[in-house]
Amino acid sequence: MPAAMQNRSRREALRACTARLQAAGVVEAAGDARFLLLGILGLETRDLLIEGERRVSADEAAALDAALARRLAGEPVARILGAWEFWGLPFRLGPDTLVPRPDTEILVEVALAAVPDRTAPVRCLDLGTGTGCILTALLSELPLASGVGLDRSDGALRVARDNAVTNGVGDRARFVVGDWCEALSGTFDLVVSNPPYIAHDVIATLDREVRMHDPAAALDGGVDGLDAYRRILDGAAGLLAPGGRLVLEIGYDQASAVRALACAAGFPDRGLTRDLAGRDRVVSFDRPQGLLSGHRDA
Repeated sequence: MPAAMQNRSRREALRACTARLQAAGVVEAAGDARFLLLGILGLETRDLLIEGERRVSADEAAALDAALARRLAGEPVARILGAWEFWGLPFRLGPDTLVPRPDTEILVEVALAAVPDRTAPVRCLDLGTGTGCILTALLSELPLASGVGLDRSDGALRVARDNAVTNGVGDRARFVVGDWCEALSGTFDLVVSNPPYIAHDVIATLDREVRMHDPAAALDGGVDGLDAYRRILDGAAGLLAPGGRLVLEIGYDQASAVRALACAAGFPDRGLTRDLAGRDRVVSFDRPQGLLSGHRDA
């Protein structure tokens, strides 16, 4: 592919990227073009404002053209850049991790609202941690908290460890390979999870950006999309400290089903939170009553 961006200024390159994405029918063409240009050229927004007339070098043009070709082929911007922002923090991605989504910030908000004293030594557990974005965001807001991130993927855990260190919370985070609650002991004040919740047969109908580029294991929730919730609810009761809170992200149509599963398992319901689009997004539950606290520290 010829270096179409060569000999252009940064502003001209941005306009050209936007035009090509718009012509291809990319919905968020302007935003995608800006993210690509800033990310590939290693710029901040102010660099584009102050030095927008600076010419793009041959190497920069080649890198930008290659990134644009990938976007035109349907690869998401975050995958092309290999990183994305969540909770105002940078997160590196890997082939075994999902791209952190703004909707998941609702889960962080709900979890933080369950902590009456943010200076307390809260213990957090993030099940299916992926990039570690939820756990890292919580620890960034809770300065004396510590946490464990669990995932079945060694590759995801390597990424999560790096992200925790990059964001200054690595000394308060541990990462464990395991299958939901089975590898764990100890008790936690917060247990959070954004588990796989797409019904198996629905995955083939998802947008190609998701279907072709997100790890299937992080999407597939089984026949009805509820497999992970069953596993979590089966094990989380014994991992919650007295007064602890379980906070789960859900699919837009799963609130009733997940709440029914939790009720059957004895979890008192603490309510439903919707995202900015008004869709059901997060459910939370208290520790079941009458449990004995006998776990050793993790």
